[in-house]
Amino acid sequence: MTEAEKLYEMLLPVQEAKGYFFNRDRDRVFELLEALLVNKKRYGYMCCPCRLSSGDREKDRDIVCPCVYRAPDVGEFGSCYCNLYVSRDWNEGKITPVYIPERRPPERYL
Repeated sequence: MTEAEKLYEMLLPVQEAKGYFFNRDRDRVFELLEALLVNKKRYGYMCCPCRLSSGDREKDRDIVCPCVYRAPDVGEFGSCYCNLYVSRDWNEGKITPVYIPERRPPERYL
């Protein structure tokens, strides 16, 4: 079993219990999980692979996966910014996928 598969198996029941589901596009999910693992090796923590990390955990605490923007994104759009976590309705096609705007304030960027 790959590290990404292990991470998937560990996160699946925990996140589903909270009402968050992995995107039904498994290729996308594993691409993102692998990128999270790269960031963990690089920085020591799993920051969002769809955003630039500073390498400073305190500065990046808002983008450590699952990021603080996940709940409002999934609540409003049915998906988080990078499409890793989605709602059940999004996975079932009841919500039309749209571009998720960046919620991270510009002052939080590098």
